[in-house]
Amino acid sequence: MSDAVERIRARGDGERAMEIVDVLVDAFDELMRADPVAFRRKFRKMAAEPFAFYRGTACLFYSDMAHESDPWSDDRTGRVWIQGDLHAENFGTYMDSSGTLVFDVNDFDEAYLGCFTWDLKRLVASVALMAWSKAVSDADIAALVGTYLRSYVRQVRAFAEHPGDEHVRLQLDSTEGVLHDVLLKARLRTRIDLLEALTTVADYEREFTRRLGVRELEADERAEVLRAFESYLDTIPRGKRFESHTYQVKDVVGRTGFGIGSAGLPAYSVLVEGRSQALENDVVLSMKQGNVAAPSRIVDEERIHGYFAHEGHRTAVSQRALQAHADPWLGHTEVDGVGFVVAELSPYSSDLDWSELTEPHEMDPVLDYLGRATAKMHCVSDEDSEQSLVNFQVEDAIAAVIDDEDAFVRELTSFALAYAERTRDDHRLFVDAFRSGQIPGISSA
Repeated sequence: MSDAVERIRARGDGERAMEIVDVLVDAFDELMRADPVAFRRKFRKMAAEPFAFYRGTACLFYSDMAHESDPWSDDRTGRVWIQGDLHAENFGTYMDSSGTLVFDVNDFDEAYLGCFTWDLKRLVASVALMAWSKAVSDADIAALVGTYLRSYVRQVRAFAEHPGDEHVRLQLDSTEGVLHDVLLKARLRTRIDLLEALTTVADYEREFTRRLGVRELEADERAEVLRAFESYLDTIPRGKRFESHTYQVKDVVGRTGFGIGSAGLPAYSVLVEGRSQALENDVVLSMKQGNVAAPSRIVDEERIHGYFAHEGHRTAVSQRALQAHADPWLGHTEVDGVGFVVAELSPYSSDLDWSELTEPHEMDPVLDYLGRATAKMHCVSDEDSEQSLVNFQVEDAIAAVIDDEDAFVRELTSFALAYAERTRDDHRLFVDAFRSGQIPGISSA
């Protein structure tokens, strides 16, 4: 049984409910006070089902991980780059900087340094939750989790034995089945379709369509955002910069209407000139305030904390560390002294849709691919990447601590089942607390 789950069970429902509220308030108090409406919306989405609650509570997961022993964590494996919120729905397609359409992890808002097993535990617990919601048996859930974990271990060992991890990609010519179909569908998407959905052309120039979720900026705020954009340009690595005319700003607006993970975070959309003056080559950039990474709440090390100028910088640096060929538009800036991350709103982004995967035999090959993708993400973020916080070969370090693969799979599978059960109970406690007005400043009314 997981140490964290045992500790929670010993406390009882009343104490656990108070802990859930305290963790949420500690993580989101400033944002909740700034935009209570956005958080009521976030919490109602989280109330819908246990998996939605799990997605919105990475902070609670790491609060629990602070009490979890880990025999696979040492001086090296305990401090590698991790995605930080690795659940089953944080994978999808994107076009990398080499022009290759790939399937990979696609969300880095919570990325930080920590134990490699935190990513694995968060993922396998999400698989157990999702599979339970499809009425999959515990035996089949254990088999699915095992597929993911053994695929991960196998790929890590392959990287250790055959260097060149940055060249391994899940792309059109290396995938089959569901993932191949996702890539094919993403390939059909076009930049002009995205532009037509978000913009209009007036007097021979493109601008954002003023619609629901779009906020017009006052002159002072617009000027500050434009100054921030100019500052952002200096954070793009020189090897990834385009010609100067590419970055000409055509329009900028405020943006609202985020999903569960980014509720209350200020954001802007910036429309810029593409690689040519043809209107179909215009590019939409997202400029979003960075939030405190959930793992950083239990990793109290100045060596790591002091490496980042702000949360936008942390997000951009982390994404470049975890992706071998990151978005060439990726960068960071500050608006009124607050860190923002900047990235392209890509027309080729497509998430994996789990709703059509209902049987274990349909999910199993997908989880094999996800294991490979997770291993690749961890192993590219080492001494060969641009960052300097991890100065060893991650694949060698992880392969060295997993000396008994069966025991590794057995322990993490047990964690997945136990933590998924705990999350279902936590979801009920959260809903009761929210409905009864126990979350300060966020009434359910």
